[in-house]
Amino acid sequence: MAPLSQTRDQTAARVSADEAGAASAPVVVTIRRSTLLRPAVALLAKELRTEFRTRELLATTLVFVLMVLVLFSFTFDPTAAETRRFAPGLLWLALLFAGSLMLHPSFTREQANDTLAALRLAPIEPVAILAAKIAANLCFLLLAELMLLPIFAALYNLSLLPVIGRLVVVLFLGTLGLATIGTVFSAVSAQARMRELLLPLLLLPLMAPALIASAEATVGLFDDSAALSPVWTTFLAAFDVMFLTVTWLFGEYLLEE
Repeated sequence: MAPLSQTRDQTAARVSADEAGAASAPVVVTIRRSTLLRPAVALLAKELRTEFRTRELLATTLVFVLMVLVLFSFTFDPTAAETRRFAPGLLWLALLFAGSLMLHPSFTREQANDTLAALRLAPIEPVAILAAKIAANLCFLLLAELMLLPIFAALYNLSLLPVIGRLVVVLFLGTLGLATIGTVFSAVSAQARMRELLLPLLLLPLMAPALIASAEATVGLFDDSAALSPVWTTFLAAFDVMFLTVTWLFGEYLLEE
């Protein structure tokens, strides 16, 4: 009888362990979700409140892009066909330089009061910090583009209303890639000695494919067909997914000192 009772005890213990493991699985998923989504939303709200209170980045970016677009518009006097061909490239070039200017302080201003070190010590996923920064920079860049599009259309005599929906898709995909790569390299260069020079050097080569795709997709919108190129939009979407995945996988190591 002793072996039989021992076997029953072992079986009951195994069943209890299996039930405990099954019950703990949703708890792990819930905890991971709460340590990622909720802190990311809270940090995003903090970033938006800080920027809308000071308006430093938005004002600087708007003035810079406006100066570039106005300077290019007075430099040459193209025909209508040449304007449709050259203006999208000038727009994305101005947005790229403005993005590097806006993305640079993403992590450097967190070092003033050791805010970034405090965030690392908090019981949250490091990816949540990067996700909040990427979302905030994306919002700032899209807002700046929304304000500048009417001025761009007026300076270069372009009609945006017939293609506004497709143009928003191209702007979102291209800006998402810029915000993702710029935020990641802002985190990498924040600890460097020559951080002001390092971010453009890292950002420009990697953004070149997305910049070309965005400009080509925008040029297609101002052609006679006004068609959204599936090739370039697919390329931009794949570009964004690839770098977002890399950020998700290696975000923990990007914030290490």
